[in-house]
Amino acid sequence: MIDCLLIIVSYRSAPDIAQLLDTVPAAAGDLVWRAVVVNNEPTDDLAPVLAGHPKVELVESGANVGYAGGINRALVGATASRWTVFLNPDLRLEPGALAGMAAAAGDADAVTPAIVDDRGHPQSSLRREPTILGSLGDALFGDRWPGRPARLGERVRDPRAYASSGTTDWATGAALLVPTPLVRAVGLWDERRFFLYSEETDYCRRLRASGASIRFQPDAVVRHRGAGSGTSDALHALQEVNRVRYFRKWHGPLTSTGFAGVVILKGVLRANQPRSRAALRALLSPTARATLPGGLR
Repeated sequence: MIDCLLIIVSYRSAPDIAQLLDTVPAAAGDLVWRAVVVNNEPTDDLAPVLAGHPKVELVESGANVGYAGGINRALVGATASRWTVFLNPDLRLEPGALAGMAAAAGDADAVTPAIVDDRGHPQSSLRREPTILGSLGDALFGDRWPGRPARLGERVRDPRAYASSGTTDWATGAALLVPTPLVRAVGLWDERRFFLYSEETDYCRRLRASGASIRFQPDAVVRHRGAGSGTSDALHALQEVNRVRYFRKWHGPLTSTGFAGVVILKGVLRANQPRSRAALRALLSPTARATLPGGLR
């Protein structure tokens, strides 16, 4: 059994993959690791990129099956390991990052690292469980009034929360280390509902439901370039639609309708932005939703 199995889903990410893998040895330290790269873009030839990395296995998905779908392709028949690490391809791991996450996780909890941008500026990656009130606060205030009460926002903005280790409801899915027995107990990621976005919210909720905590480890640092999946009005629309899909999965019809109404209100308040208009169309029209990446779900 190895210590860490790294799972990386690639979609047009060949340049990023090579740079990420170059940072793994220093990040792992004495840990024994292997990696699986799932290629979600059939026109990408990743074999030359991985030729110098004997510890990396390439899995061709044959199509763009989404982020959750790519992870699931890697999990089926995965090498036995103590921990499984889910990584975005547009990351660079700082020395000791994987070792620090593993030490913090032990055999019981999942761990997310501190995330900084290419300039070293901290990113607010921690999140609270989505609620109607929190979504309303984000719809009305956005990035304004960053010091507002915690219940009026999903993002954890207080810098003090990032200064020391603690727990969170979920975190942006750039990097997550989970004890492999817990991965097996929780099961596959929900690719049926989530092609891209909200799959990490759902997975972290399932981890918490199993009795695990999602721990934040500030001494483990990763650099995240961001937008590795691209940016577009359609992707923003999918992000908003999947927030509603997530809420409907875990809540009753009446509460879910209220949450969807708040997400629609957010789009109305920002209707001068093309991406918000695209989100409104997708939220209100099954025909528009069918055109989003991943189609109807």
